Amino acid sequence: MGEYDDKVLDAFLEQQSQLFDQPVAETREEAEDFLTDLMAVVVGSAQEVREYFEEEGLDIEGLEGDALLEAAEVFEVGDGRFLIVEG
Repeated sequence: MGEYDDKVLDAFLEQQSQLFDQPVAETREEAEDFLTDLMAVVVGSAQEVREYFEEEGLDIEGLEGDALLEAAEVFEVGDGRFLIVEG
């Protein structure tokens, strides 16, 4: 599996409803295919989440502390990493 290890895939499967109205994947394989198609990104820290959004040119002015981590596109993996899915 590429950059999406089991922990990342499980986090997405458990939390996908925060971004999508209906499930988009039911298995790890479906989740990996879906994330690959969307070019989802795994980053190693909350700071890297901020850097990712800044590099993408998104307006994050005024989003301080954990507010950015609460965005629907940001999935906490549980080991300090975050999955960013732009649906």
